[in-house]
Amino acid sequence: MPELVLELNGRTWPLDPSRTYSVGRDPQGDMVLDDARVSWRHATIRWSGRSWLIEDHGSTNGTYVQGQRIQQLEIGPGSAVHLGNATDGPRLSLSGAAAPADAFSAQPAATAPQQGWQPPPAQQPPAQQNWQAPAPAQQPPYVPPQQAQQARQPQQGVPQQAAPAQQSGQPQQRPAPQAQGGDRSPTTFHRLDSGRVMRIGRALDNELVVSDLQVSRHHAEFRATPDGRFEIRDLGSHNGTYVNGQPVPKSGTAPVGPNDTVGVGHSTFRLVGDRLEEFVDTGEVSFSARHLTVTVDGGKKILKDVSFGVPEKSLVAVIGPSGSGKSTLLKALTGYRPANEGEVLYDNRNLYKHFAELRQRVGLVPQDDILHKELTVQKALRYAAKLRFPGDTAESEREARIGEVLRELKLDVHKDKKVTSLSGGQRKRVSVALELLTKPSLIFLDEPTSGLDPGMDRDVMQLLRGLADDGRTVLVVTHSVAELALCDRLLVMAPGGSVAYFGPPEEALNFFQYETWADVFSAFENYRDYDWAGRWRGSPHYQMYAADLDAAPPQSVSVQAPPARIQKSQSWGSQLWTLMRRYVSVLASDRGFLALMVILPAVLGVVSLLIPSDYGLGYGPVSKHQTNRDASTISLILAVGMCFSGAANSVRELIKERVIYERERATGLSRSAYLMSKIIVLGVATALQGVIIAAIGFSTRKMPTQGLIVAKVPAVEMTIAIIALGFTSMMVGLIISSLVKTAEKTMPLLVMFAIVQVVFTGVLFQLFDTVGVSQVSWLMPSRWAVAALGATEDMNTLLPWEPGTPDPLWKHQTGVYVMDVIILVALGVTLALVVSRLLRRHEPEVMRK
Repeated sequence: MPELVLELNGRTWPLDPSRTYSVGRDPQGDMVLDDARVSWRHATIRWSGRSWLIEDHGSTNGTYVQGQRIQQLEIGPGSAVHLGNATDGPRLSLSGAAAPADAFSAQPAATAPQQGWQPPPAQQPPAQQNWQAPAPAQQPPYVPPQQAQQARQPQQGVPQQAAPAQQSGQPQQRPAPQAQGGDRSPTTFHRLDSGRVMRIGRALDNELVVSDLQVSRHHAEFRATPDGRFEIRDLGSHNGTYVNGQPVPKSGTAPVGPNDTVGVGHSTFRLVGDRLEEFVDTGEVSFSARHLTVTVDGGKKILKDVSFGVPEKSLVAVIGPSGSGKSTLLKALTGYRPANEGEVLYDNRNLYKHFAELRQRVGLVPQDDILHKELTVQKALRYAAKLRFPGDTAESEREARIGEVLRELKLDVHKDKKVTSLSGGQRKRVSVALELLTKPSLIFLDEPTSGLDPGMDRDVMQLLRGLADDGRTVLVVTHSVAELALCDRLLVMAPGGSVAYFGPPEEALNFFQYETWADVFSAFENYRDYDWAGRWRGSPHYQMYAADLDAAPPQSVSVQAPPARIQKSQSWGSQLWTLMRRYVSVLASDRGFLALMVILPAVLGVVSLLIPSDYGLGYGPVSKHQTNRDASTISLILAVGMCFSGAANSVRELIKERVIYERERATGLSRSAYLMSKIIVLGVATALQGVIIAAIGFSTRKMPTQGLIVAKVPAVEMTIAIIALGFTSMMVGLIISSLVKTAEKTMPLLVMFAIVQVVFTGVLFQLFDTVGVSQVSWLMPSRWAVAALGATEDMNTLLPWEPGTPDPLWKHQTGVYVMDVIILVALGVTLALVVSRLLRRHEPEVMRK
């Protein structure tokens, strides 16, 4: 083995053949270069087993030997390598005494992609063990020489190691995967003189105009400080300004140094001397996961040390049996549920740490549709654009972007159709269109072909292939294996959450030594305890497609960062107004809901009329102090009817929009604005229902002779109590909707709530003087509503309990009525705060504070 010494910038490194050396601007690398022409992770140097190799990792400006750009090359003593520029780029000089320099002459190979792994031709595969794998292919499995040299032999009855696909007796050659990340060449340069202020924004009067709808018209400005340094000032932007992934306080400042990155929309800026370099994220970004491990309560690992890298402009499919961690992996990759260990790199930037900035560049299409099916396609996209784009975006700009997306996905002919009238494949296209509004560079899809026929399955996968070809990186989790040939890479997850294979899809079945995917999945089920991950790591495919990622430094583990503050795209009031308008549009489009909203209170009001009563809700004609037990029964029916009606309005509203809320929350939606839009719209609807119930229930009844607040029209203050009860019951419905996992579970809880309210009205039995029961009744909305009605009616006289023990909440006093109503409303406000806290459970975990 020739001894090799590397010299760089006056430093020398005697190279150890047992390790790999990384070269680039990454401070965590082995050989660090502070040169803008050198990429973050530019190249690696390693011993291949028979020679030293330098390998370029997809660097922006290239690696050169004797003026020619190389991908991978044998090097040795006497070799000279330039990074970033063929003539004056940083130079790596190599020397050594064990072999003459011309033994490793650095003649560049052709610029074709580097060759894949090949077994040494002089060696033959060893004899096979006397056993069979379950349902193998016709050809006997090939065992690489490296595996034959291992001391551990495969056990009988379990799958055997496979090798890359063979054709005509020759090993198949494939290009090595592109390096993950790496800085791009600057899109443009801007000179930043001392004393000069450079304003950034979408408007044409800025010194630096950024054509990006994620950027405000006047977004931020660079300025020099008196001590000669520079700072960035946010100008009250909607989507925020970020330094090293952390948000700059709104209308605040942050210092900017030579090693800092400033994020504004899809653009990143770096200060190099007195020059400002701009990098525009056009979609051609790499993506990688390193050592991802997810642990749940009890220490059980449901995702185990997952590493893979995705080249730019590629389509990657993730498949695996149930329980293999596909959904967990998707949540870890998107930041919805960050991994306990490991890191996710978006073009070499930690997604968890920089989530606040990068969230707009990552699109996610869940399995369930992320749109309101009652709206037309165009209207659904309009509301999404209003919520995601800055508040200063003109309507013409939004409409232009919506038109672009509709034409790109061939949805323009369906734009005036309701989403619910579209086919499954077309609805999935609309979900994709919604994500494409903000031009994400990375798109995740969870089971986009679930429930679709084979033809639609193919159409959706061809759509994703087109998205990748247009300059985006697409990762799709799927159960369908019919169209995997359209993908660039395939990730197969094994039971237990580990990687069983990652590489080209056309080589996967040969790797597993089976003819069909059904056989592969059966093997996963029959051999759940088999070390599928170990088999993968011992394969040549692993060396070709994932070994570099697993060689990441130890600090890549446990890098979870505290969540950054998410900047809202619009002001709170603007979001509230947009959400209210959208919610009203959704309800107005649902004729069934509108009919039920009117019919239900009308029926409940009519039911109260079935109770015969000579005196209605007032006193008898003989004496003001005459009893009237029918009044309490009528009050009970009206109150319980309002409880049921109010809760029924809202009991499904959060659960049916859970996926929509989770996605919109990740893009900057305000939780309080979302909840308040529900409360206001449903509150108005519930108030109208209260008026209907009260109007029917009180219209033909004799009323109390005198009210407490509205003396001549006591029905008014009684209607107020009914409406307040409906509001609080509506909040109980939202509580139920935020707790359940499926909409089917809401109805039993709704019925139970109504029955409990009957018991605790205080009308059926005397409960105010029973210790324990009385205190529990204070938590029941019906208790306070009936108490307010009872105060107006003077129910202590109409329904007397034991002599000398009147219900203190029924006293015919103005103060008692006001107290009953205030406590009833306060109970509803308290429940609203509880709903807000419960909504946090349905937000991306990386955002929770």
